Amino acid sequence: MTIIVFDSGIGGLTVLREARVLMPDHRFVYVGDDAAFPYGDWEEGALIERMLGVFDDLLARYSPVMIIVACNTASTLILPHLRERYDIPIVGTVPAIKLAAELTSSGQVSVLATPGTVQRDYTRSLISEFASRVNVRLVGSENLAAIADRFMLTGQVDPDAINDEIKDCFQDNLGARTDIVVLACTHYPFLTNIMRRLAPWPVDWLNPAEAIARHARSLLPPPGSVTNVQDVAEFTAGVPKAELLRLLGGFGLQVAK
Repeated sequence: MTIIVFDSGIGGLTVLREARVLMPDHRFVYVGDDAAFPYGDWEEGALIERMLGVFDDLLARYSPVMIIVACNTASTLILPHLRERYDIPIVGTVPAIKLAAELTSSGQVSVLATPGTVQRDYTRSLISEFASRVNVRLVGSENLAAIADRFMLTGQVDPDAINDEIKDCFQDNLGARTDIVVLACTHYPFLTNIMRRLAPWPVDWLNPAEAIARHARSLLPPPGSVTNVQDVAEFTAGVPKAELLRLLGGFGLQVAK
């Protein structure tokens, strides 16, 4: 049984990695809509129309039993449309604001996200519903997703550039310091170790990938038999370049023919 994991680029590989551990008997197709990256630059209506066209094609070719939208920006827009259109489980990726509110000791939480996710009413409704007693700071990063992708593809990284993107996450409110940073973009966990070294004090970096995979597994019955079909990846911009091919190989993925 095939599961599609969808993102605008390579960030969703962080979710794919956890999903494959928890659901090893399924076949995975990883789809990166890199021709449209970054999603934060798109007008909402145009982005919804584009994604629906991509998904129509994917479902016609792969007949998946589930879609995992491993992208916060896409999830805040497309989930209702996908669930209305397709009669299969649709799993989205939303900022782990509820969990952060439950775990914080200081009452100071930051949500590190793309500008698109920060601006969505959906994100603010999560805060109102689950974190009304917590001080939640929304930090929109213009460049961190691209920095994370470049790091994974080339190994090159500029710590000062990362620090510029994350420094506003750290607030000291009369001695009550930020103790949790929600990583509200699937690309960001690639940089966790670097961000941990740059942080002015220790914080918990909440990566939602494992929780997403656990939720996905809960929605599917066990497969009737083990599938030995190769997991594959495809990208809307065409055949990936050599550095991306190497990265995909490290994740055990072949490029779809």
